[in-house]
Amino acid sequence: MLYTFSESVYDSVELERYFQLLTDRDAVVLWQNGVVLLLKYPHLFTKNGAPCYVMEDDIRARGLKNMIPPFINLISMSEFVTLTEQFSPQIAL
Repeated sequence: MLYTFSESVYDSVELERYFQLLTDRDAVVLWQNGVVLLLKYPHLFTKNGAPCYVMEDDIRARGLKNMIPPFINLISMSEFVTLTEQFSPQIAL
């Protein structure tokens, strides 16, 4: 499954509930204001089993490029489209 987060309004309890469902066959994409979640709750992104991707344009637009941990994958829109082809079903949160 592909989980996409476009908002930063989730508290750590709610986000952790979603992340407990993740397996190595899933992926997480943060985009728009969702990229801020990575800074608010970095511990949640280090212990889940799914790869995490962030939209590079959204990171650059917010001046966060130097704050992204090395285990997070920066992707372009075309790479995001490729992910949507690889992971199914998809859920937007």
